[in-house]
Amino acid sequence: MAVTLDQTIAQKQHTLLTRVFASQTFWVVIAVILACLFLSVATDSFATTKNLYNITRNVTFVAIVALGMTFVIITGGIDLSVGSVLCLCSMVLAVTMHAGYGIEIGIAAAIATALIIGAFNGILIAYLGFPPFVVTLGMLSIARSLAMVASNNTVVFQFGPDHDKLLALGGGAFVFGIANPVLYTILLALITGFVLRWTKFGRHIFAIGGNEHAATLTGVPVRQIKVAVYMISALAAGLAGIIQTGWLGAVTTNLGNGMELQVIAATVIGGANLAGGMGTAFGAVVGAALIEVIRNSLGLLGINAFWQGVFIGGAILLAVLFDRIRNFRRNE
Repeated sequence: MAVTLDQTIAQKQHTLLTRVFASQTFWVVIAVILACLFLSVATDSFATTKNLYNITRNVTFVAIVALGMTFVIITGGIDLSVGSVLCLCSMVLAVTMHAGYGIEIGIAAAIATALIIGAFNGILIAYLGFPPFVVTLGMLSIARSLAMVASNNTVVFQFGPDHDKLLALGGGAFVFGIANPVLYTILLALITGFVLRWTKFGRHIFAIGGNEHAATLTGVPVRQIKVAVYMISALAAGLAGIIQTGWLGAVTTNLGNGMELQVIAATVIGGANLAGGMGTAFGAVVGAALIEVIRNSLGLLGINAFWQGVFIGGAILLAVLFDRIRNFRRNE
């Protein structure tokens, strides 16, 4: 039976709509929009310029780290050390600049620290067969302790001769009044999306997450790529730490404490599968946005901030439930 051109176009459109409505990221976007509309009506302060500026700026730090986490989760791994790595890199930057070195040396030292930690995690996991949970849980403690040692557990708020440059880097708004961290997040999200969608490296990451044994048999350099994704995750945490240091204007050893849970939540809520094989850059950013809207709304609605964990945990459970239902329907 011949298929007409109109039937072919209709089938393609139906397939596109089916994919859109089956996408977890799509429904998270809808949730963010509905939450914003509700809060705009329910409160007088949500839709103000100052509050929206704060929301978009605050979401960036979790979003940037979530972009790096996406690489790891797609391969079926996990990185629990990102919050502590963020703190350590921030402290390395602060201590280096406080000692009189320029901002370039401080940033280079922070990035080098992140890459070394990521490589260490990746080598233990990929080459020695350590479980990712155990390795990164250990690094969570190690990195936090090293940050305390580097600063003698004190607050660093003087950044030497380039103090103002660092504050402008993280707290400025160079383009159309948009906070610099937002611009950095957009740029990093575009790079992440391009790498995952259009490069061989991205295809190999999805192949490992889908079936690591099959990926090995087809010639994918599984071990090298695993090391690379943990380095990317640590690098994302380091970059977020550099930006956050410039925004806050001070570094304490509590910086990034518990952040790993928010990052993993953002990634999973955005559509990544903890079993591997699924995840997008856009999903990570949208998941981080939903978490920040939830956090922001609690204060505006007069709800005790201690409920934040309940709402975020509930969002994770709903995301996992959505994924299970989707897999069940696909298997049918």
